[in-house]
Amino acid sequence: MYQDNHRPSFEGNHENGRPRFSRRPEGQPKAERIEVRYSSRPRFNNSSNEVKPRYRQDGDSMEHKPFLRNGERRQFAKPQRNSSVYSHKKRTQYRERFEDPTKPIRLNKYLANAGICSRREADDFIQAGVITVNGEVVDNLGAKVLPTDKVMFHDQPVRREHKVYILLNKPKNTVTTTDDPQERHTVLDIVRNACAERIYPVGRLDRNTTGVLLLTNDGDLAAKLTHPKFEKKKIYSATLDRDLEEADEVSLRAGILLDDEMIIPDALEFPKGDRVHIGLEIHSGQNRVVRRMFEKVGYRVMQLDRVSFAGLTKKNVPRGKYRFLTEKEVGYLQMGAFE
Repeated sequence: MYQDNHRPSFEGNHENGRPRFSRRPEGQPKAERIEVRYSSRPRFNNSSNEVKPRYRQDGDSMEHKPFLRNGERRQFAKPQRNSSVYSHKKRTQYRERFEDPTKPIRLNKYLANAGICSRREADDFIQAGVITVNGEVVDNLGAKVLPTDKVMFHDQPVRREHKVYILLNKPKNTVTTTDDPQERHTVLDIVRNACAERIYPVGRLDRNTTGVLLLTNDGDLAAKLTHPKFEKKKIYSATLDRDLEEADEVSLRAGILLDDEMIIPDALEFPKGDRVHIGLEIHSGQNRVVRRMFEKVGYRVMQLDRVSFAGLTKKNVPRGKYRFLTEKEVGYLQMGAFE
């Protein structure tokens, strides 16, 4: 504050312009600033100089809960437990599709859907006479059962498993198989503790090829995603040993003949601006199709990464990690909404 009794006045008509203060009269001492300092900011009641407490005071004790204007105490929300998006239930259970109880299905498919074995292995068990349906041994490979039938495997009831869908960002030096005689590291070793159900990879990726790989126990969906007639889109990122020449690019775009099948890429791009890193979009499901295409025109693929498969990408999934598909993604796959 200032100790100056002189009050400035305005010069001129302030409505016509910016107001200005008059000068300090001659001989008038300059105002001095007086600073008031407090060791702490006091809080006083209106009736006394006592410090006002911040909280409600009952007797000799003080409850450390702030006031509200209506006199009620503030209700704090209880801390939420950090629950994962993929809870234990959601990890292993999805909404089951409607199944007609009067529609028969093949016995080997029924056993495969129950997670007992693969369809090929189920045929061997059927021929061995270890499968009974409603108390009778069935050894006919073409036998069909109803969902309501009582199926026994080695005198143990067969119960159908919940469907599981896992997206893995496959790392290098990992084989895509359920059983490797050479005891190499497999993709199932990575997801071993993900669920109790028997899952298997949908399609294959080379040992040194990385990227999107789907694992599931849904045999019908796996067949739709891998059968050539469904033409599911796959996008790869390839790194070559040298620049791709324009003449070879023309040959690739025109199509490469592999196993009596003309493989024509849907798209071929250079995402990094050079001619060593190639982006390739194809629908073919042939084994090692990308590597063989470039080998056909004289190039070696040094690195190969599948960035998309049937509309699924590895976004937010680090290399060597996995996640469970959402129910919405599973619905899209089952309806064929993804390319």
